[in-house]
Amino acid sequence: MLCSVVMPSMACTGISLLAKDGSYVQARTIEAAEMALESNYVIIPRGYEITSFTPSGRNGLTYKAKYGVVGMSVVKEEFIAEGINEEGLSAGLFFFPRYGGYEKYEPSQNAKTLGDLQVVAWILSSFATIDEMKEALPAVRVVGLDSSAVVHWRIGERSGRQVVMEIVGGVPHIYENSVGVITNSPGFEWHLTNLNNYVNLYAGSAPSHKLGGQELQPIGGNSGFLGLPGDATPPSRFVRAAFYRATAPQRVTGYDTVLQCLHLLNNFDVPIGIEHKANDVPDLISATQWTSAIDLTNRKVYYKTMYNNSIRCIDLAKIDFGKVKYQVHPMDKVKQQPIVEIEID
Repeated sequence: MLCSVVMPSMACTGISLLAKDGSYVQARTIEAAEMALESNYVIIPRGYEITSFTPSGRNGLTYKAKYGVVGMSVVKEEFIAEGINEEGLSAGLFFFPRYGGYEKYEPSQNAKTLGDLQVVAWILSSFATIDEMKEALPAVRVVGLDSSAVVHWRIGERSGRQVVMEIVGGVPHIYENSVGVITNSPGFEWHLTNLNNYVNLYAGSAPSHKLGGQELQPIGGNSGFLGLPGDATPPSRFVRAAFYRATAPQRVTGYDTVLQCLHLLNNFDVPIGIEHKANDVPDLISATQWTSAIDLTNRKVYYKTMYNNSIRCIDLAKIDFGKVKYQVHPMDKVKQQPIVEIEID
């Protein structure tokens, strides 16, 4: 059996922004409120052989990486939750309970079976474009490795094209994502329909008007967003992320846009404790365990974690994927926030 791995529920929020210079950035949070994800960054070289897990062991689809990959894993190093390859293709998985469903596992089909938590690694190590992935998808059977961890995927190209892939009833569905946002359940099309419930929202302040003899005036700024949902459920996060993204000013460069994404995603940090009863709160600093922003155009991975909010960067241009070895490193070598003390003369 699969090493007794149990994936925690993950409540994640993804956004994307395009810079004025054409740089395209996909960013996300990753949450788990029950346990530390023990995340690593993983370097996969060209030619590295990968064998997928199945529900009965490491005996599924075997293939060699065509492209070098930098990925960020959860729970096990093989479970890459977010990453990018040297061609600028990026992909990530997002929790999708109750609404997704894969093909039934058949041991006789192991040679073409791909575990759902390894789909990101397969995409990034095998393809340069979304269309290449779509063409190859019918040749594999995606199955669940943990019945509690059904996921869906966001896939993007450095051109700015982004799709959401969901498997429902064993059938893959791929949606073009012009909204540039993804969260969790329900399905992506439902979230797009739900946005119509907020047609009254707009940036800025609402105008003053009279109600009978009483003049009503905005209290503070941004009254045009009154009614924007503030809870941490997936539908509310989707709506909030869509409006924050749509009203964010366009920055000049990819670097500026990375910082813009990270600032926006600060609004989606989920504090530990809101999902638990008072006497049942796990010993975690935050439910939001890390936040990443990937510049697909300039092929750079940025991240910060619940332990250390300092932004770190991995530049794919500085990695020779033909020579580098397969590597796994903790995202935090030291699980402590560095504090810079200011000296006063």
